[in-house]
Amino acid sequence: MPETPETPFGVAAATVLPAPSEPEPQAENESVGTVIIAGLANLAIAAAKLVAGMLSGSAAMLSEAAHSFADTVTEVFLYVALRRGGKAADEEHPFGYGKESFVWAFIAALFTFVGGAGFSIYHGVTTIMTGEEGGDYLLSYIVLAVSFVAEGTSFLRAKRQVAGASRKWGITPYRFLRLTPDTTVKAVYFEDSAALIGLILAAVGLGLTELTGSEFWDGLSSIAIGLLLLVVATILARANVSLLVGRAVPRRMHNQIADDLAGIPVVTSVPTLLTMQLGPGDILVAAKVDFDDDVSGAEIEEASDEAERRLRARYPGIRYVFLDPTRGKAGRNHRDGGVDL
Repeated sequence: MPETPETPFGVAAATVLPAPSEPEPQAENESVGTVIIAGLANLAIAAAKLVAGMLSGSAAMLSEAAHSFADTVTEVFLYVALRRGGKAADEEHPFGYGKESFVWAFIAALFTFVGGAGFSIYHGVTTIMTGEEGGDYLLSYIVLAVSFVAEGTSFLRAKRQVAGASRKWGITPYRFLRLTPDTTVKAVYFEDSAALIGLILAAVGLGLTELTGSEFWDGLSSIAIGLLLLVVATILARANVSLLVGRAVPRRMHNQIADDLAGIPVVTSVPTLLTMQLGPGDILVAAKVDFDDDVSGAEIEEASDEAERRLRARYPGIRYVFLDPTRGKAGRNHRDGGVDL
């Protein structure tokens, strides 16, 4: 007799049901390309800034070199975050490795804090206190101009990705950056923004130093660059800590999930709805659902499968859906949960 295929169990049994008309998966994660371009740009200009800073003796240029080296290392961390976070679930990590991407992104933010901000502030204070005279700044101006073009190229790619994603979700780019769990594109966007502002600060510091003959302005611009990096590192670190703890989905998405579940014919109410971001592209949905008392167990199973298909058709990022049949009150649904940023 032919063998009857065994019913899957464990992690295999948690494989999601296919969503109707599910789009083809992308062959390459756009975030990987964004990170690689940003990393190559930072590496190329870091060396140029270092040479210019050593020849001119400019504290601002040396701070910019430290800034670019720090950004290069953080891009490596972000690349590791993308690769490690994309590993498939197994019995040891049944919900996948998505949260590992938040760990590496947090480490990247800490490195920006220590490697970039700390050095820039310290070197700026030292320059102001010692008042060491600099040399010829012409090379520094040339490097700043070339760096601005390179950083601008990387920033425009990140900006296009943010703009496209925000249009897809029907929200502003600013709100997307606050809500997105894709920590890599958020980090590249903020770091490139800080890099462009830092280049302007460095140029202003060099110009005022040449005009006044005082190294105070060069040191002050170095401190300003450090404070700028401090702000960026703090923003990114806080975002990653929130995701590591287990952040819920945005409120609008939470309410839509509640409405979709409540819209299933045999569902009376959804008194409790819990969500958690498992990784940049994976979401867990757990809900207590009050089914009609007259329906059979088979109908509840069919409704549960329909719920998963319905939710994933709207939000392909939903990876796991767990429904717990429970007593409730008709029309009493858990709305206005989730994150309201």
